[in-house]
Amino acid sequence: MIYHLLYPLSDTWSYFNVFRYITFRTIYATITSLVICFVLGPWLINKLQLLQIGQPVREDGPDSHLAKAGTPTMGGILIIFSVVISTLLWARLDVDYVWFILMITVGYGLIGFIDDYQKLKSASSKGVPGIIRLFVEIALALIIGIFLYAKLDFSSYVAIPFFKKILPDLGWGYVIFSVFIIVGAANAVNLTDGLDGLAIGPATICFATYLLFAYISGNIKISSYLQIPYVAGTGELAVFCGAMVGAGIGFLWYNTYPAQIFMGDVGSLSLGGALGTLAILTKQEILLAIVGGVFVVETISVIFQVGWFKVSNGRRIFRMAPIHHHFELKGWAEPKVIVRFWIITIILALVAVSTLKLR
Repeated sequence: MIYHLLYPLSDTWSYFNVFRYITFRTIYATITSLVICFVLGPWLINKLQLLQIGQPVREDGPDSHLAKAGTPTMGGILIIFSVVISTLLWARLDVDYVWFILMITVGYGLIGFIDDYQKLKSASSKGVPGIIRLFVEIALALIIGIFLYAKLDFSSYVAIPFFKKILPDLGWGYVIFSVFIIVGAANAVNLTDGLDGLAIGPATICFATYLLFAYISGNIKISSYLQIPYVAGTGELAVFCGAMVGAGIGFLWYNTYPAQIFMGDVGSLSLGGALGTLAILTKQEILLAIVGGVFVVETISVIFQVGWFKVSNGRRIFRMAPIHHHFELKGWAEPKVIVRFWIITIILALVAVSTLKLR
């Protein structure tokens, strides 16, 4: 919005030309969302406490989590609000990719909101039936996949990290592939959201990484030099990523151990859905498995645990899944699990960035 209002004035006043630069607008989108979180965070926490919107705790979870019962939840509303306002203020609104990413962020956030509401209504950790939630998630992702496949300037090939000449073209199968990436990422982040700051920390690092890739993939000269797919318009997604980074840091201020507020499904689903969509739009789909490796491992731990439990008549691979609970039950303090997962994510992000040259 600010770009459309002020940049045209650069013909008269040259200093308005600064709004032309994605880097400038990304920085201020980050600051804007951060300030919004800092300003509205205390108010939201107090409001949720007054409304008695507290987090239900898993009955089969670690005993140490019983103390978390009643902590205000649905804090993801703060993240979504901050990101949407910042993006609308600082991004170019004539780029359809901006609307795609906002649609998924808000849409998946709404799914999570309804799920959280059902949990609060039933006073348990069970929300909307999984099959219904999954159906709606797939439907939203399918809309994005079909729109992208229909775009004349969007390719259906997939870039493989470390290999510049291996570009398999999936054709119409790219629609199914994009649905898998978006829905998978959303639920992976949702599974990871079990400790104070465990999900928002790695998610913020992932968005910071994709900020770089969005900017590069949207710049024809830099993307050509680094030999990564050029996608016209994705540079504006750097503004969205900046807003996510700012909101992530702002929310972490209140979500760090011991948490004053939880993001709830409204936050984890929207963050994961946005990450998956970013991977699709920037043509860095496989890269998400690297930078988001913590989310991948958390998901695999659940799949293996459930699968092995069923085929082995009740035996378990881990003490509890997702795997962060396994480490808790092994005696790791909650802050140690959280920070170590952050460290692992930083290392994976550096590996992801290294693919820019190692190809």
